Amino acid sequence: MMRALLALACMGAASALAVPGSLTGSRSSCRGSLQTLQIGSRRCIPLGACTVDAADGHEEHPRRRRQALRSLAAFATLLVGPALPAFAVQEVPTNQAATSAGRKGCKTDTNPTRTVVECTGELRQFNADGRLSGVSATANGVSTSAVRNPSRFSPPWTYLTETSDARIAWKSLVTAVSGAGMEIVELTDEYLHATIPTEYPPGLTYDDIEFVLRPDDNLVLYRSVSRSSVFVYPLTQPVSDKNSNLNRLQKVRDKLGWDELGMRQEGSKRI
Repeated sequence: MMRALLALACMGAASALAVPGSLTGSRSSCRGSLQTLQIGSRRCIPLGACTVDAADGHEEHPRRRRQALRSLAAFATLLVGPALPAFAVQEVPTNQAATSAGRKGCKTDTNPTRTVVECTGELRQFNADGRLSGVSATANGVSTSAVRNPSRFSPPWTYLTETSDARIAWKSLVTAVSGAGMEIVELTDEYLHATIPTEYPPGLTYDDIEFVLRPDDNLVLYRSVSRSSVFVYPLTQPVSDKNSNLNRLQKVRDKLGWDELGMRQEGSKRI
């Protein structure tokens, strides 16, 4: 008699379904295609509709059935690769996602619901031209160098409302930064780097704040950026810092009484 066997290679498993009843006999042949079927939450490739030449009333030995199934499983592995977890068929964030685009010195931690990118290679010391870095659209913060990204650009400060002496202005800035709860980790006559724990989203690392004195122009340039960005799938922009970087800088400037040379950055309206 003839019995039918439908062989399926599924993402996560290789399986065989006998129709009807038990597999019997000793000679079989299969013909099939590589079209994909959706069975429940799995994607399957039919390996073929098989026919088995069997003798009525003679059950195949269980060992022969197991050998047949192992052969099908091996063939399935060649077609679809090794077994994958059930969620792997979803398009979830990965380490190769564009969540660190435009950033430097980054490491990525990802799972099916969110991605956290931490970047530490954007400080001025890593720039060959000695300038402050801009701010990527995949990061939270503002910079006087973010001229290519208007939503992250903030204009330079002038200290002429306080003094025309650059040394006095720089000393005032150092005092204001320390008084705002930031920890100064590097300080020269014309450069200041401070850090402070990221305010929002909570539970991350630090915000890096940099200032550069331009005495010939009576200006101070700056950059304040969160090292870490959080992406909640399927969003492609980071969870907002609720303008915490911008607001921190504005408080420092207000305390100094200095002016901005340009239109004030109003900040992000994202939640």
